[in-house]
Amino acid sequence: MSDQDFFFVVKKQRACRRFSDQPINDSLIGKILEAATFAPSAENSQPWVFVVVRNQSLRTQLHEFAERAWDSGGRDSAATRLDTKLLAEVDDGISGGGYATAPVMIVVAADINRCHPKTIDASILPAIQNILLAATALKLGSALTTITMGFATELQTLLELPNTHVPQALIPIGFPHRPLGPPRRESFVDHTYRDRFTNPWAND
Repeated sequence: MSDQDFFFVVKKQRACRRFSDQPINDSLIGKILEAATFAPSAENSQPWVFVVVRNQSLRTQLHEFAERAWDSGGRDSAATRLDTKLLAEVDDGISGGGYATAPVMIVVAADINRCHPKTIDASILPAIQNILLAATALKLGSALTTITMGFATELQTLLELPNTHVPQALIPIGFPHRPLGPPRRESFVDHTYRDRFTNPWAND
């Protein structure tokens, strides 16, 4: 793979909130999860745990957690921060059932026995990013969702996770329902400084 291929994938990755009914075989999921395990983790602890959920009943229940969180304040909170278009997209993914159309949902959990509690985020988030990038490289849609994490205990019970395995994110994966446009991003220049915050990158 060339450098150009890598940057193409990075710039194409974006959230997918509605999926086609085209099935995904285990070999593709295996490639995605293998990519996840090549992410860095604190002290190489590799605390990630992946539960690949295909069962329709389980996927429905996972989505219901998101709906409950959205309806009980999540939407109202998001409405104070998101523009109208993005809010409508997220609302379609949750209230509209878009995420529920994903044929596969991956619950990413952290085995807290394998790493210091303060390093969980630093160890799990890079693996999640690799999942999103790998899915994009395979022409699959995906989305990082954490709204269900308010029901972490219920998730553990539903998926029969031990208390030492704490859910961190839920990632719906599938072929996109429609072609995805490029992500909306501000230039790095608007967020970058040279040596000190008072010296914007664009000054030189």
